[in-house]
Amino acid sequence: MAISKELEAKILRHFHVEKWKVGTIAAQLGVHHGTVDRVLSQAGLAKVERTCRASLIDPYLPFVLRTLEQYPRLTASRLYAMVRERGYSGGEDHFRHLIAHHRPRPQPEAYLRLKTLPAEQGQVDWGHFGKVTIGKAERTLMAFVMVLSFSRQIFLRFFLDAQMSNFLRGHESAFQTWKGLPRVLLYDNLKSAVLERQGDAIRFHPTLLEFAAHYRFEPRPVAVARGNEKGRVERAIRYVRDSFFAGRQWSDIEELNAQADIWCASTAASRVKRRNVSRLGRPLRMTFRATGRSGFFCLASKTTPMPPPASTPVMT
Repeated sequence: MAISKELEAKILRHFHVEKWKVGTIAAQLGVHHGTVDRVLSQAGLAKVERTCRASLIDPYLPFVLRTLEQYPRLTASRLYAMVRERGYSGGEDHFRHLIAHHRPRPQPEAYLRLKTLPAEQGQVDWGHFGKVTIGKAERTLMAFVMVLSFSRQIFLRFFLDAQMSNFLRGHESAFQTWKGLPRVLLYDNLKSAVLERQGDAIRFHPTLLEFAAHYRFEPRPVAVARGNEKGRVERAIRYVRDSFFAGRQWSDIEELNAQADIWCASTAASRVKRRNVSRLGRPLRMTFRATGRSGFFCLASKTTPMPPPASTPVMT
C-alpha cells in the first residue's frame, strides 16, 4: 500500500526522535507494522526482527528470492502468476505486500553539486514547444536555450525547426547579446552536436567543430544518461515553459522572439539566485554584471558571424 510522504516523515521521526518501537508507531498512526518496516527499510535501516508466524508464502520464498535475484524488475503480478502455477493459494494483495519486503533495491547514487567559475561554462539545449500553423503548413516550434552556468543568465530564441543553421544562429545571437561567450559550452548528445558516440569515443558534428574553432570555445558533451550534468539548462527550459510561454499571445515568430528578449532581460534576469548564501537575495542580472563578463572571451571586432553551411537551408 502506497503511503504519503507526510506519513513516511512521521514514521521516521517517531522512530529516530521519539525512539518508539515499530509496534507502537503502527498502533499510533493506524498502519500495519509491515508498512512501518518497509519505510524504515527504504531509509536504509535493518528490519526489526520479531517472532514471525508461519505464512503461506514460506515454501515458495526460496523460489521467489531466486527469481527476483535474476529478474529484479519482474512485476509482482507476473511473479504471483508464477507461484500460483506452483501451488500458492494466497491472495494477490497479500502477496504483493510480502514481496515488497524482499524485492532487491538499487543502491542510491550520490550526486555532487557542480560549481563553475564566472564565464567558465554555458549549457545549451533545444526545447520542444509544440506545433504552430503558418498558412496551410504545420511547423514545429523549437526553443534554443543557452544558460550561463555561474550567473544563470538565460538566452532564449525560437525557431521553426532544429536544423543546424538555426542551431548556429542561436549561438551567434546569444554571443552578440552578451557581447562575449564562455570558454566551454556543454551539450546533450543531440544530433546537432554529436554524430556518434561509443563509450568515451565521440565524433562531433564537423560543422559544430568548425563553428567552435571560429569562436574559440570548447564544445563538451555530457555523459550518456547523465542529464544532471546539464541541469541548469533543463531547469531553464522548464522555467521558460511555466513563466514565459504559458498563456502567451503572439502573432508571428518575430513578435514571439521580441517578447522573449524583453523577458530574458527583465523577468528572467530579476529572479534571485538562492543557492549561494553569500549572494542571497541578489538578482541574477547583478551577478551577471558583477562577474559574468569578467572572464568572457570578448567578440573581437574582426570576428564576423560565420556563413551558414551550404548544405543546410536557411529559414527566413
